[in-house]
Amino acid sequence: MPKPKKPRRPPNPLVAALVYDGLCVFEFSCAAEVFGLPRPEFGADWYRFETCAVGRRRVRSQYGLVMESDGGADRLAQAGTIIVPGWRGADEPVPAAVIDALRLAHARGARLLSICSGAFVLAATGLLDGRRATTHWRYADALRARYPRIQVDADVLYVDEGQLLTSAGSAAGLDLCLHLLRRDYGPARANQVARRLVIPPHREGGQAQFVESPVDQEEGGSLAPVLDALRARIDQPLRIADLAARAAMSERTFLRRFQAATGMTPADWIVRARLDIARELLERTGLSIEQIATRTGLGTAMTMRHHFRRKMGVSPTEYRRQFGQREVVANA
Repeated sequence: MPKPKKPRRPPNPLVAALVYDGLCVFEFSCAAEVFGLPRPEFGADWYRFETCAVGRRRVRSQYGLVMESDGGADRLAQAGTIIVPGWRGADEPVPAAVIDALRLAHARGARLLSICSGAFVLAATGLLDGRRATTHWRYADALRARYPRIQVDADVLYVDEGQLLTSAGSAAGLDLCLHLLRRDYGPARANQVARRLVIPPHREGGQAQFVESPVDQEEGGSLAPVLDALRARIDQPLRIADLAARAAMSERTFLRRFQAATGMTPADWIVRARLDIARELLERTGLSIEQIATRTGLGTAMTMRHHFRRKMGVSPTEYRRQFGQREVVANA
């Protein structure tokens, strides 16, 4: 059995956070807390952290805060790791000077890391073409449409492509920063930093567990009565033939119309609807997994766990632990 690889400490410990007018403060704070906070317990073997602005040294961030950056593009050229903490907006163009600075940094071996909408900045450089990347689930479709050569994965908390690392929305930036710390210095240090931040060193699952259940009053159009009937009988066995008859269509026509109206097959729609109800019951009740599986039509606890992990990326128990009401979790 091969020995586990030892962490490779960064040859260049300078971490530079790109700051800009409209700076996303929370995303910036994620990077500053992990890489910029003094940690004397680790001695001199630690990161150095700077803020860098391309253009004016003084920037105005969200909420009216004004920041004087440590340096400009010259410091980006010196950094071993560059962090893009969000961006002004998915539709906001990225200045050519920023794109050029990031491309040059990448060419000389620097690691580029984005948090949340910062993925649009890395995407603008062209460096993510042909690679996996992620961003906040709300921006995923826009990123796909604008940069079709990027393999956008909206289900994960972060993606590590070696020199290029991207994270999902906001707090997932902490997950990615801890991941890079773990990669550089090993799990012991990452766990110690996580304890100081009072967060788990590694979160299970991906973004799917945080996405709101879609609510579309127009979903299905003429199929709306059928969808309402499905929801009302969600705990019962459902046959395509019965659904088609209710819609007064042949099975073939029903399947085609259903796919066009909802974007999924009846089977997939039913599983999604059952999981939506299961999530609500996990959050608000103390019912057992077996009881919820029966009540939602998912059958057995084993079947529910299978669908839940496949769609949400976590087990029902873990989901309840994270999102259930305190008294529900205590009694589970």
